[in-house]
Amino acid sequence: MRIAMIGTGYVGLVSGACFSEFGVAVACVDKDEGKIARLRAGQIPIYEPGLDQIVDSNVRAGRLSFTADLAAAVAGADAVFIAVGTPSRRGDGHADLSYVFAAAEDIARALTGYAVVVTKSTVPVGTGRRVAEILRKTRPELGCDVVSNPEFLREGSAIQDFMRPDRVVIGAASDRAKDIMRELYRPLYLIETPLIFTTVETAELTKYAANAFLATKISFINEIADLCEAVGADVQDVAKGIGLDGRIGRKFLHAGPGYGGSCFPKDCLALTRTAQEAGMPVSIVEATVKVNDARKERMAARIIRACGGSVERKTVAVLGLTFKPNTDDMRESPSLAVIPALRKAGATVRAFDPEGMVEAKKLLEGVAFCNGAYDAMDGADALVILTEWNEFRALDLKRVKALLRTPTVIDLRNIYKPADMAEAGFYYFSIGRRSVEPTRGEQRVRAQG
Repeated sequence: MRIAMIGTGYVGLVSGACFSEFGVAVACVDKDEGKIARLRAGQIPIYEPGLDQIVDSNVRAGRLSFTADLAAAVAGADAVFIAVGTPSRRGDGHADLSYVFAAAEDIARALTGYAVVVTKSTVPVGTGRRVAEILRKTRPELGCDVVSNPEFLREGSAIQDFMRPDRVVIGAASDRAKDIMRELYRPLYLIETPLIFTTVETAELTKYAANAFLATKISFINEIADLCEAVGADVQDVAKGIGLDGRIGRKFLHAGPGYGGSCFPKDCLALTRTAQEAGMPVSIVEATVKVNDARKERMAARIIRACGGSVERKTVAVLGLTFKPNTDDMRESPSLAVIPALRKAGATVRAFDPEGMVEAKKLLEGVAFCNGAYDAMDGADALVILTEWNEFRALDLKRVKALLRTPTVIDLRNIYKPADMAEAGFYYFSIGRRSVEPTRGEQRVRAQG
């Protein structure tokens, strides 16, 4: 089979590369000729573990190519995927579909015969109908089918998610379109991956519902974490106690500074707007958005309290800037709320992230970006762990204590044990657990800041 992937952003590049790994001939298309030139030279524009190897091997095998010539890529293709951006629209929070509709029109002009046009981008309910209308209006003789095939890729785990997915959701009406999609995903039959066929509208809504539900779990456990601090409970034990219930599940019950990234914030907002227009507001999702926004804003105040109530003329070391580990994505990251607030309160901020420094420098002003974790904490008055990169999980605590002016650690990802930190001589603050202070032989607990 031969497909064209319109858009070489995160979704398009990962999906195109993984389809080529399945043995499909894939042409990835982007209007940015400079980006195409870099991709042809083997320069991957995003950090995603394993993606560079898959791209390289399939380019060399002749199954994966990159081009700015949409017409050449689309002509004769069995399926054409739309994987362009759908950012939140300024002013009303709706998904901006202008790139999707422009791609649909370009595809219609370039097609030489029947093809399945697949929306891979995250789009609101009704987008598939609009795409079909554009195709019919532009080229009524083609008789193409429009399919919704939402992605469920986690940044940092995208290759595994594509190759071994929990499910593949396909919104299609005609048997011909279903047959083509079955053939594309045929390699997954070997591992018995469920292929769920639905209407186009159902597939579109499934994507938003999934992300909204996961975001709700995060906001829920974060509110429970605050309650744990107030009553002396431990949120990690609470999460384990409820997560072992098969009806709830253990994933996305990790308390922290709030969710970020390219999907949850914009998808939750887009879903609330769609629901409001349909006259069926989703109050739980609306509350989830509010809780998350407020949480990120409160994290700086939490850090300031842990530093004795003021960070004026103090230096704060921040480890982790991306919204999660194993990505260079800074979109909606808690660091974008926390660090400016600390600087406004008078702090000097020294920061390090294993992969996000290039993007962070574009978004964070007045920050001293360091060459490593220990470099960042050298001479700092407090250490903040903001993103749980693996290399921060086993820091040399003796070295950390020697480098810090005062042994204060604010762990917003709960990656260390309070008792261990107290024994190591730290004032240790975390999320949804009691804070501890240095002890020899006996742990003394004080109220969480």
